[in-house]
Amino acid sequence: MPHDSLRFSKIIDFDDVISSIGIGSRIDEVLIRDGAVFGERFAGQIRGASGDFDVISGVPVVPLTMLDGGPGQTLGAMHLLGTIVLHGHGHRTYPRVEAVGEGSLAVLFDRDQPSLAFDIRGGEQGFATVRFFRRDGSVIDTLTLGPLAEDSFGFTRQNSQPDIAGFLLLNTDPQGIALDNLRFEGFDLMG
Repeated sequence: MPHDSLRFSKIIDFDDVISSIGIGSRIDEVLIRDGAVFGERFAGQIRGASGDFDVISGVPVVPLTMLDGGPGQTLGAMHLLGTIVLHGHGHRTYPRVEAVGEGSLAVLFDRDQPSLAFDIRGGEQGFATVRFFRRDGSVIDTLTLGPLAEDSFGFTRQNSQPDIAGFLLLNTDPQGIALDNLRFEGFDLMG
């Protein structure tokens, strides 16, 4: 769904996350923000790898619970084009360049959502996979995005059903990707 056709009352932009220049900083624990928690994967899932990229398999356990990936393999924050973005660190581990933006990134909302939107930063014509989960760990849908570039994406449930408890973002982009401007708590459609 076009991201600009949705309206939201919450946005998480990561500009308050401490970061450094270059490959950025590492975040080894889950990152808690107002309305959402960020990590590597959900409890019950297993991390594997394909080349430099994380591969997440398995079914989340109930209740949906966020996990970190361990030291140097969870999340990172970096300055990119005038903003701070959040990305997953892959299995090659921080501070290796091969890890930056190539790890998985999971988001768990405090409340189930009918819609959400986010910006993908980076993107060099690779692909991303977004898997949406209900609170009981069941998969709502899996979508492939790409070829990737700097872009914004919006998602909404049929009949505005509020059952998106979280999502998992994976990628196979040559330079990795980052997440910015997560928008949620939708309240109606414009126009």
